[in-house]
Amino acid sequence: MKIFIRFASAAALAALATPAFAHSGAEPHMHGFVAGLAHPLGGLDHMLAMIAVGIWSALVAGRRVWIVPAIFVAAMLAGAGLALAAVALPAAETAIAMSVVALGALIAAGVGLPVGVGAALIALFAVFHGHAHGIEATGTMVGYMAGFAITTAILHIAGIVVGRTIAVVPHASRLLGAGIVASGAYLVATL
Repeated sequence: MKIFIRFASAAALAALATPAFAHSGAEPHMHGFVAGLAHPLGGLDHMLAMIAVGIWSALVAGRRVWIVPAIFVAAMLAGAGLALAAVALPAAETAIAMSVVALGALIAAGVGLPVGVGAALIALFAVFHGHAHGIEATGTMVGYMAGFAITTAILHIAGIVVGRTIAVVPHASRLLGAGIVASGAYLVATL
């Protein structure tokens, strides 16, 4: 329970901070692999979404826990490819912030979707995340996205660890999910 209280406190403090979006659109990412590794750690929206994907997967997917995170990474890379092909996705920032709200709601409500439906929903979120980062990337795109994908996978793993940990604490997933929803709502409100 102490771990949950610490995590919930950290999430609440993060929600009160000035928004730090991982993709501001202001400056392109000029460097390859190392910049890609570091970039997902620079914004609350991306970190919350990636960790929430892992938490939700841990809570509902059982032995198939890796399917949804793997699909997220693949769809995120596809979204970056769309950006490189100059395919526009309207309201990407709103969709990304709303993905945090939706993932938090899935966690809070304990919604277990069939694997195909859950994977499709997660893939939709991931395309927007990848597209936003693909628009900003310049230079060695392959290296940048490889680093970005690795850190995203690490954040998914962290979420899986959190999800497996809180699964045994009564009501912890509901409270944590509600905190993620509140954080996502804050992100939406500050767009």
